[in-house]
Amino acid sequence: MKLPKEIVQFFEKSHAVIVSTLNEKGAIHCSVKGLVGVGKKDKLFLTDLYLYRTFCNLKKNPTISVTALDEHAFKGYVLQGKAKIIPKSEIKKEILDQWEARVVQRITKRVQRSVSIGAKSKKHFEAHLPIDPKYLIEVKIDNIIDLSPPTRKTKIKSCSKQAKS
Repeated sequence: MKLPKEIVQFFEKSHAVIVSTLNEKGAIHCSVKGLVGVGKKDKLFLTDLYLYRTFCNLKKNPTISVTALDEHAFKGYVLQGKAKIIPKSEIKKEILDQWEARVVQRITKRVQRSVSIGAKSKKHFEAHLPIDPKYLIEVKIDNIIDLSPPTRKTKIKSCSKQAKS
């Protein structure tokens, strides 16, 4: 499935996304992951800074959904598919460079926004995060769900007949 240009652009603007996986009991686990980018056709690339629940879940069950929202535009999408774990040793340098650039961009925007509204912060949250991802999550997308209310929906159709939110 080729991703529509509108969705590629929407996800490219997202710095972080909500990733949902299934644990061994079938319960849903949600976590925040960094978006590296959208590949050609039907792939999304995410970083994980930890080797914890998401990693364990994906090793046992590759089913994944990735959610991005823009509360100001009142839009959002869920991309559903299958994940592939790419070990740290196999992550290409250009992917790591993309990730670093996205982190710097996110920090810069947050600082600019804080300065423009006069907010002060003594904490730099990013300083406490690991620098390099522990692994890369490659998501092959099978289904798209438009989370927008009916008046904001695009003409993107879900691949599954059941997927109306």
